[in-house]
Amino acid sequence: MNLFPCLALPLSLLLSVGTSSPAALSTKPAAKGTGKLQGVWVFSQAPDYPGLRGLQLQVKEGRLVGTLTTDWYGPMPMHDLTVQDGVARFGIHNGNPRVPMKTWTAQIDPDGQLHVVGDLWYEHVDLKARKGTGADASRFAFKVAPLPAWSALKPDGLAQTPPMGWSSWNKFAEKIDDATVRAIADRMVSSGLRDAGYVYVNIDDGWQGTRNANGVLQPNAHFPDMKALADYLHARGLKLGLYSSPGPKTCAGFEGSYGHVEQDARTWAAWGIDYLKYDLCSGEGHFLTEESRKAAYLAMGQALRRTGRPIVYSLCQYGRDQVGTWGREVGGHLWRTTGDITDDYKTMAEIGFDRNGRAEDAGPGGWNDPDMLEVGNGGMSLEAYRTHMSLWAISAAPLIMGHDLRSMSDGVLDLLTNLEVIAIDQDPLGRQGRRVRRLGDLEVWSRPLADGSVALAAFNRGTTSAIVDLQPQDAGLKRIDRARDPWAHQESDFRGGAITVPPHGVFLLRVNGPRAAS
Repeated sequence: MNLFPCLALPLSLLLSVGTSSPAALSTKPAAKGTGKLQGVWVFSQAPDYPGLRGLQLQVKEGRLVGTLTTDWYGPMPMHDLTVQDGVARFGIHNGNPRVPMKTWTAQIDPDGQLHVVGDLWYEHVDLKARKGTGADASRFAFKVAPLPAWSALKPDGLAQTPPMGWSSWNKFAEKIDDATVRAIADRMVSSGLRDAGYVYVNIDDGWQGTRNANGVLQPNAHFPDMKALADYLHARGLKLGLYSSPGPKTCAGFEGSYGHVEQDARTWAAWGIDYLKYDLCSGEGHFLTEESRKAAYLAMGQALRRTGRPIVYSLCQYGRDQVGTWGREVGGHLWRTTGDITDDYKTMAEIGFDRNGRAEDAGPGGWNDPDMLEVGNGGMSLEAYRTHMSLWAISAAPLIMGHDLRSMSDGVLDLLTNLEVIAIDQDPLGRQGRRVRRLGDLEVWSRPLADGSVALAAFNRGTTSAIVDLQPQDAGLKRIDRARDPWAHQESDFRGGAITVPPHGVFLLRVNGPRAAS
């Protein structure tokens, strides 16, 4: 499909705009004096984001319509397009429901160029475009990739417990390289983290280079040989993960998988990749409906299955579209339930307590993912990190570390390698814990476990110590016959009653007793 459709906007865009964006396309009659504005306009120079290629204004069936095309989001329809006194005004939306429609203007300057001004995500655009031709439109054509018809994938047996490992993003963002990944892998082995269950070493955004003449994606200069890196990790009992996007660009502006889904899946399998995080990012502007977003994730799920290599598939589309109800059907093994976590108690708590997904969606082979661990990055107290770890464990969440393992304290290592807490997270029954009750800043949670015991926790979200009356009924028991404190590695004489929970702290037990009548 051409960058600037000669007769009309793509049908798929016309059908999707009304339900996915704050405003509909203009239905106003074309104003007089729009003739000079009509046609193809090409940007000669533009910043990498959003990678503006050009725009087109035209009259179709008596209505003025327009398209702005970028490298990131492809053809973007103009909303509420009007022209007054030679100035075109229109809205542009990148598909992110959290970001409001932005108003743009376009007018012809005395030099005959089109002066375009507007905002998209974090970029302010103030550029000129020259009048283009049909040849320009062909030269800058944007090829729209097809999506597969819906066909639910069957479970493949992977991720029977929540994945555990490490990711580069929280500490290093896109500034990551081969040497750092190898050093992290070595530290995972020497510290005992690997033996505690952390086996995935995931390179997030920033590893991608360019595509060769055949379209095969190459790693950038910071990763000279991805297969050699995978072999290095595999030799140490670890697994390698990568990151991509269903859109043309990743969040950091590197090459995405749009139009190369099958090719990329084959490339990664040949390298020996074991895990893929697939982040919507620029795909927001391409997949404007729930159906198209599901199809985009299905396309990669199918492609990964066709490689024949077992690859854990992590869906990162921020919890939209009730992803937990269909994540497994597109081949996903975990799915984000929220936006990005940050290293502060407020954000961690809001995500962990309030945006951790529906418990009924989680279980062996598919997990709600409230994002990576911030334990060890320095923004919270050790007590708050204990809460972080406890909350993720009782929620059956993936445990993906995100700090620099080479410089972590003994206290942080002890938190992360507590095998009794990890056992709660990795419990084979696979039941996600639930909130039992909330009393102001105090929350009581419980999670049934495979051996008949129950993980029972009282959390204090406040900034001062608080007392909570914790009873066997909170764990669904008639009484507590046995209790064990997994953080202290010792039996507890707690059988119910008032306990004091420190600020931003947790009281966690594994309890046994006869079930209460339902």
